[in-house]
Amino acid sequence: MSIPLYTEEELAAQRERVFPKEVLFSIAVPLYNTPVRFLREMIESVLAQTYGSWQLCLADGSDPDHPEVEEVCRRYAKADSRILYRRLGENLGISGNSNACIGMGTGDYIALLDHDDILHPAALHDMMEAISGQGADLVYTDEATFQDPDLKNIVRIHFKPDFGPDTLLGNNYICHFTAFRRALLERTGGFRSAYDGSQDHDLMLRLTAEADRIVHIPRVLYYWRAHAGSAAESTQAKDYAYAAGCRAVTDSLRARGITAEAGISLPGFYRIRCALQGEPLVTIVIPTCDHVEELRRCLASVEEKTTYGNFEVILAENNSVEAETFAFYEEALKRWKNIRVVSVPGPFNYSRVNNEALKEAAGDYFLLLNNDTEVITPDWIQEMLMYAQRPDVGAVGAMLYYPDDRVQHAGVVLGLGGVAGHVFCGLARGSAGYMGRLLYARNLTAVTAACMMTGRDVWEETGGLNESFPLAFNDVDLCLRIRGTGRLIVWTPWAELYHHESASRGEDDSPDKKARFNREIRHFKELWGRELAAGDPCYNPNLTLRRPDCSPRADGHF
Repeated sequence: MSIPLYTEEELAAQRERVFPKEVLFSIAVPLYNTPVRFLREMIESVLAQTYGSWQLCLADGSDPDHPEVEEVCRRYAKADSRILYRRLGENLGISGNSNACIGMGTGDYIALLDHDDILHPAALHDMMEAISGQGADLVYTDEATFQDPDLKNIVRIHFKPDFGPDTLLGNNYICHFTAFRRALLERTGGFRSAYDGSQDHDLMLRLTAEADRIVHIPRVLYYWRAHAGSAAESTQAKDYAYAAGCRAVTDSLRARGITAEAGISLPGFYRIRCALQGEPLVTIVIPTCDHVEELRRCLASVEEKTTYGNFEVILAENNSVEAETFAFYEEALKRWKNIRVVSVPGPFNYSRVNNEALKEAAGDYFLLLNNDTEVITPDWIQEMLMYAQRPDVGAVGAMLYYPDDRVQHAGVVLGLGGVAGHVFCGLARGSAGYMGRLLYARNLTAVTAACMMTGRDVWEETGGLNESFPLAFNDVDLCLRIRGTGRLIVWTPWAELYHHESASRGEDDSPDKKARFNREIRHFKELWGRELAAGDPCYNPNLTLRRPDCSPRADGHF
């Protein structure tokens, strides 16, 4: 079987490499009635590792009808002292068997491998690089699913983002291949049988909560075998697991002091509902200039659909000239009691208009909203506020659709389209997106200010929107500065709005506007060139930056 990624010469060089400090990996593989062909191929993939300091810990809970599992393992263990085999007196379940594997080993790091899967020959070498060079105490890789028996028949590749705590709460995207310090496991405890079926997710949630340095290797180093009855082949094979997954996610949040409940979005994906801390005042700021029908639609949807009770609306008036506009202001002020009009005269500068208007805000939280949006989900404020109230979160974005129910915004990817672009733009409403990423709340590098919530303290600490970006990239710039404070950006699919994009300012393709836009591109690259060069940590360097569909790059590491 041919495995891509490294040439034979590169693999040979890896075998000769000497690291400053050698680390011993204990690879834990619980066995249960493992088909002999799968067992041999798994063991051979470990024997083929270019980094040789490992021990393979095989704890066998197979029933008496499968003596061949023990026979094969004992032959391999006799031939190589790094292979450790233990016949369990009984099947202890997946968690019990896994803990038995871990107890057999003496390695500095523990790595998890399923009994019917295959490692790339460079898997341990590349993990060792992350440990030696970056001090990783937990490291994970990308993975591919192949259709048994042909390893060349790749049916799915999971190119993962770097670590995001909210992303992991929504889905166990870390999964395979993972290794972590033994000392980290000793602090958190091992597998828990109460979470069997989602025991890996439960363990990853606890390990990542304690880890100091989590490193993602964006290379396909693990091959997940899809065959009849496997978890990779059918979600129905693990239907029993999802209730355990809900408990694991809920318990993880509660361990952090967050009152919350997790439910199933779709099998394997979780929707989280956190209790709000009181009912703080939310200031919604809507920049507006004429285009009364768009504003009327937006404001009516906010006022008439929103179920959150404590909010105010500031209409940031900028250069309207039509009498109908001011007549509507009078109508709105009489109809709804929580509205104010704040005049911000002068040339249009989106950043300045919001900054000036929010100086008049009374709220503890600010919600930036375009006047060409329309609320869909009545609890949209609650869905955003439950994240914005967390001290580790700096900004929250929403799911926006075009009027024809195609996705307009599901997060911003740095570098997409050259500078920054909306990922999944154009997909049909209800689509799962690449690897289900539209099914759960995730950590992203940036979200659009067309609908963005942030705390007053975050706004004041970062200085609000950068007025040197009057038209574009001001929201991305703000999110990058927020991330610079150590806070997270969260996007949620459960706050939904329509975005009638460009309706309010019109389609202006004039030379002057193009020149302004190009100036802002140059300015953004001057400020954030290092981040653009490094790549978006919430994306994956193997995915294209030319299209928003998360398709693989032709020159990716896989």
